[in-house]
Amino acid sequence: MNTPPIALQLYSVRDAIARQGYDAVVRQVAAMGYAGVETAGFPGTTPLAAGRLFHDLGLTVCSIHSFPIPTDAHQAEILDTLAALGCRVVVTGAGPEDFSTQASTMATCEKLNAAAALFRPAGVRLGVHNHWWEFLPVDSGKRAYEHMLECLSPDVFFEIDTYWVKTGGADPAQVVRQLGPRAPFLHIKDGPAQRGVPQLPAGSGVLDFPAVANAAEHTEWMIVEFDSCATDMLDAVHASYAYLTGAGLAHGAAQVIR
Repeated sequence: MNTPPIALQLYSVRDAIARQGYDAVVRQVAAMGYAGVETAGFPGTTPLAAGRLFHDLGLTVCSIHSFPIPTDAHQAEILDTLAALGCRVVVTGAGPEDFSTQASTMATCEKLNAAAALFRPAGVRLGVHNHWWEFLPVDSGKRAYEHMLECLSPDVFFEIDTYWVKTGGADPAQVVRQLGPRAPFLHIKDGPAQRGVPQLPAGSGVLDFPAVANAAEHTEWMIVEFDSCATDMLDAVHASYAYLTGAGLAHGAAQVIR
């Protein structure tokens, strides 16, 4: 089967970047075989310098993260960043209070729809990244993400964090299958799927990634991301790459697509 390329959300290695510098850590990520990166700020560098580095290393920038939900006040800066990186995808999200009720969820969806409309003329796609709170029931009895499905414009895609789906009490493979082409990006991490507990490399916890991959017919990118980790972060990033590519679930920069 065809496999999606594998990227790293650079937020994962923020502590290593603080110690070693942006260039040094990104070079290590490229040496591991990652095909791309997802940015979350540019500590110690600039978008233009980072774009040159990614280009020199053959790393595709699959998307950038921008929080809070973009408005017209952020438009010019985001478009300039995207241009510097050769990227056309922005991913955003919101906090638990924004998805705590049906009304707050619908209001958040309106903001996301407005952001997508803001970038549409420039050919930029907007996605929304979940945590566990979008998969908790709200006052309507439905999960917040079910209201998102009803209220979000088709222009807004889902970047499904499979770990947080599991932590929120839903089945990641079932959610990915349900969303189909609306979920082209998947975030990958593993662990016990418990809030406040450090995470683990992919393949080391309770997530069933083969089932997720079987459900993910429309995946454009599998993106490794950690909020925290019970092991050395760079080791976890490398181990996750080795697991996903070794199991035939994703491919790196130097691999032939199956």
